[in-house]
Amino acid sequence: MRERPPEEGSGMASTARRGPGSVVVTGAAVLSAFGEGVGPLLSAALDGRPAFAPVRRFAVPGGRTGWAATHPGAPVLADELTRAIGHACDQAGLSAARLADCPLHLAVHGDPALPRVPEGERRAHGADAFARSVARRGGLAEAARVYTSACVASSTAVADAAAAIARGRADRVVVAAGYLVDADQFAVFDAGRALARDGRVRPFSAGRSGLLLGDAVVAVVVESATAARERRARPLALLAGWGRAGDAHHVVRPRPDGDGLARAITDALHRAGLRPRRIGYVNAHGSGSAAGDAAECAALYRALGETAATVPVSSTKSVHGQALEAGALLELVVTMSALRAGRLPVNAGWLGPDPDCPLDLVLDRRADTAAEYGLSLTTAFGGANTALVVGTP
Repeated sequence: MRERPPEEGSGMASTARRGPGSVVVTGAAVLSAFGEGVGPLLSAALDGRPAFAPVRRFAVPGGRTGWAATHPGAPVLADELTRAIGHACDQAGLSAARLADCPLHLAVHGDPALPRVPEGERRAHGADAFARSVARRGGLAEAARVYTSACVASSTAVADAAAAIARGRADRVVVAAGYLVDADQFAVFDAGRALARDGRVRPFSAGRSGLLLGDAVVAVVVESATAARERRARPLALLAGWGRAGDAHHVVRPRPDGDGLARAITDALHRAGLRPRRIGYVNAHGSGSAAGDAAECAALYRALGETAATVPVSSTKSVHGQALEAGALLELVVTMSALRAGRLPVNAGWLGPDPDCPLDLVLDRRADTAAEYGLSLTTAFGGANTALVVGTP
């Protein structure tokens, strides 16, 4: 693993990195609508093959749509999180002793059982208690931290983990996230007229009509490059930069000029010591909403300048759906895996250009790349925005 200094003339040499050096990802595990493992998910993303189908997990009342991207059967969130954490830690080569000292950052909506337990028992089913339970089951330190901040929950968890490692406060952190499509959230999004009427997510495309929900249970091991080298662990990716910003424009509507997301992107690039031209791919938030996609496009031009017109862009939500608290972590894994594979995910569902979204969208199923760095972007209700810069090791 080689250290990459900030670019000459960037003015970032003193602030790009702190503490022990670069931060890497050494293990990753996924459950999605495509099955278990990163391979099936990546294959579908590279081919632009969506997993959307009629929902069978629960009864869907007559609404705008009855489609989602769900794993077959009735998976249990706590069980799947424990399994994903185990697989990611095994890939990273972590011993039981190292796991016992490793904190967990968990992004979830909450304990799925909470809405249906008696009032007197609800405290035992709170998000904090759920996170501690998952940590115990995974053999991790019980110093678990839980993130429930909607779509930016898991990217915020990654940023916090990376910051702690870069400042020398931890050698490694397990970051996990989970969302399984449920009747309650489905009804909320349907009632809010947010779900795509035609059963497809069409990011940045003319004729787009909204998002569709999708399953995701994800775990990654984030650690310092030094600790990884000492264990002779092979990094899967470099976590080069991270940025967060809020705009507080509206409870649910994005700020049209994309200022908050642009600041998050700028901060992530600053921390990574990179100029915009070094970014070879953007995995956009791209939910498929009319206002959200246009605002994100504005943010890219605001942050990247002329590079925004030529950098390849796609939203993998077009194949795996919107996984809420788990979505950002799922997309980070897709982004780093795509860079390693040398191919870019397809922006599926595209019908035609939208003048509000003048981007270089990835529409070719054989989009080969030699890109060294990519951006993974996330926005959330309330004006929260995150950007993660991932690089090849």
